[in-house]
Formats: sequence, C-alpha cells, structure tokens
Amino acid sequence: MLLHVPKVLTADELARARRLLADAPWADGKVTAGHQSALAKRNLQLPQGCEAARELGALVTTALNRNLLFLSAALPARIYPPLFNRYETGNDFGNHVDNAVRQLPDGTGAIRTDLSATLFLEDPDAYDGGELSIDDTYGVHQVKLPAGDMILYPSTSLHRVEPVSRGARVASFFWIQSLIRDDGRRTLLFDMDQSIQRAAETLGHADAGVIGLTGCYHNLLRMWAEV
Repeated sequence: MLLHVPKVLTADELARARRLLADAPWADGKVTAGHQSALAKRNLQLPQGCEAARELGALVTTALNRNLLFLSAALPARIYPPLFNRYETGNDFGNHVDNAVRQLPDGTGAIRTDLSATLFLEDPDAYDGGELSIDDTYGVHQVKLPAGDMILYPSTSLHRVEPVSRGARVASFFWIQSLIRDDGRRTLLFDMDQSIQRAAETLGHADAGVIGLTGCYHNLLRMWAEV
C-alpha cells in the first residue's frame, strides 16, 4: 500500500519545525545507514540526541497519534523515533531497501520495519529534484508532496531519493512496526475501515449493516494482530 496522508502537521507545527531546523546541527547522514545503504547515501541528518531532534520528534509523534488516516492505514504497534534529513544541491540517496529490523536508540529493544514514512517539511517549489521514487508491481512512483504531508509505503519497497539540483529538501523519516505484519492483510483492513466510515456517514453508526461490518473488521483484526 502506497498512501498519501495530507496535513499531518498544522501550519503552526510546521512553522515551529522550521524554526527548530533553521539552527539545527546537521551531520553526515551515513550515521543511521546500513552497510549497503551507506554506499549510496549522500545527505545531512540531525543527530538523534540533539535538542532539536528531540523536540521535533515529539512534535511529529504527537501529530501522528491524532491522525486517523495514518492510524487506520498503519495500525501501529511501535513507531521508531522520527529522524530528520536534508538534501542539498548534489545530494541523493541511491536504490536501497530499508533494514528489516532497527534497534531503538534508547536501548529498549528493536522494531520490525513493516512501513516506511517520509514527512515533507519543505514546499516542493523551494527545491528541484529530490523526488522519493518507489518501485512496486505497478512501476515507479515519484513522490514530492506539500510541506506537512506524508507518504506511507511498505518497507520492503526498493526506493531512492533523486538528486537535488536546486535548494534543499528537508523531511522527517521513520519506520512503523504494525500490528499486522502482512501488507496485503493490512491493506484489506484499511480498505474495509474506510468503507465502514463512509457507510456510517450515510446510514448512521446504528445501522445494522454498519454494525455487522464493524464486527467483521474487528474479528479479522483479532485474528491477524500480533500484540
């Protein structure tokens, strides 16, 4: 499933993020790359322990936890603390697949990366290039979203960030371990949840059909969820 999640950040949150990023201590982005990815990665990244990264991470996490579309699609069990990167002119990130398991920075264990997310923090007309290109069964999808919007996609996908030729591309990126490991099942549950919501808007939540479908949704979730 490839999903555009609009307006994850409000205008005020986006303005605050940009203020924090303006004086941020950017470092070499290879610090969080695996061995293979490091060979293809040319960008800057905020050190995870710096004050700006901690404040920005809390801001993004709060926004995610109130976003109903994200919660419906990802069914998150755990979210890796958001990271922040910057691609300047000449920077790119070649073809790679994200690591299957990420150790949590606080030493409390690891998460399985079922879903990857990029939350754009710079408007698309402020830079040239920098598209996130994602390969799947249906071809190549190039993504360059408005500031505050997010793309969610399976971590199994081959993907890359195209070279930036003007300006700077700034984004948050992170991974999600879902309650539902299988992408096909997760997509089915998401489609079903969205259909139930549309039916409830038309027929009302007390409609017998809506109640029945809601029961089916939760029984499938109960059958497949890993908790």
